[in-house]
Formats: sequence, C-alpha cells, structure tokens
Amino acid sequence: MSFTDSEAGAAHPGTPLQARAAEPGSPENPAEITDPRALRALAHPARLAILQHLALDGPATATECAEVTGLSPSACSYHLRTLGRYGFVGEEPTGAADRRHRPWRARVVAITVGDDADRPLAVRAAGRLLVQSLHDRIDQMRAEYLDHKAEFPPEWQTAAGDQLDVLHVTAAELVEVRAQIAAILDRYRRLRPQDRPTGARRVHAGVEFLPWVGSDPAP
Repeated sequence: MSFTDSEAGAAHPGTPLQARAAEPGSPENPAEITDPRALRALAHPARLAILQHLALDGPATATECAEVTGLSPSACSYHLRTLGRYGFVGEEPTGAADRRHRPWRARVVAITVGDDADRPLAVRAAGRLLVQSLHDRIDQMRAEYLDHKAEFPPEWQTAAGDQLDVLHVTAAELVEVRAQIAAILDRYRRLRPQDRPTGARRVHAGVEFLPWVGSDPAP
C-alpha cells in the first residue's frame, strides 16, 4: 500500500509516470481522501494493518486478518465493515454467507492526503492523525526488523538500511526529485506475485522530504 501526504504527490511514491488513465485507488492513480471521517477511520492501527494485508496478500477473511493483527475474528469483522463503509475494502460477492469466513478485497491500494492551508481544519487534523498512525506503523516495522536483523542473510543485512542526506533545492527541483524517485520505486513494486523474480523479499521503502525549519533561502 502506498501513501502520500501532499498534493505534490500526484507524481510520488506509488505513482508511476504514465499517461494512461487508471482506476482510482490504484498505484497509478492514488485515491484522494478528503472525508475526515474516512481519514480517522483509516488511522486506526488495526485497520491500517488489515488494509495493508489485503492490498499485498488478499483477498482474506476476518479469521485470516485476525492472524495478522492479533485480534479476534469478530474484532476484525468490525474493522473490515468500517473500512468497507468508506470504500477502502469490499466483500467478495461469491464468498461465504458467514461474515467471518467471507473474503474481503482491498478496493484502494494507494491514497493521497492533502494538507493545504485552504482545506477545512477537520480534514487537515484527520490527515495528520493518519500520517502519525502510518509513521507509528513504520516505526513498529523498523523495530521488528532490528529485533530479527541477525536472522537475515548477510547480503540482505548489507542491502537494507537508511540513507539520510541534506539537499539544497528549489520547490520545483524537489518536485522533480520526488517524481524521479517515484518512477524508480514503481519499477520494483511488483504487486503481482508472478512479476517477482526468484529470491525477492518484501521491503518497506519510505522517503521523506522535510523542509528545514528556520532555514531561510540563501540570498
């Protein structure tokens, strides 16, 4: 599942540079979420985990989602219905009558959330809540990797890691940098298992560009 928290992200992580139209909510055309209720609903940690699981490994039942979240099937059923209410997931029409055993499918695998000053305060506040929840989930994934780092082969320990840097760019150049990185990431997303080469692992890729507070443009 890919996410961007700014309007410049129209060509950004999860968004390949393609001219053809794509289904809203797909990596090629992230769904723009402007309903604060939907944003708050998605910000729940369990729902983020469920939607990510459905986007990457679904469809799945509430019972199967329970194995991922550590919650009960009934709790997952509740979270799935909440996600379904806002269009993030949908039930498989040919599934079982029992909701706990009926498969659910992700309807949205890529979203964008704007934080423009002209947006209603409720939207911006809900968007920040979702961003914080996403960062919390990433922190959890990072901690899990570090706890199990020694179990990975040496080549994977060498390949993984963070890269921090400082750029001095104009706003237009930063948009260009993000678009170039988005194009690179798009080549390796490979959501379909048949597109993945032998030996491929799932890797979290997150890139942040944060203007330095208190740093004025050079004269």
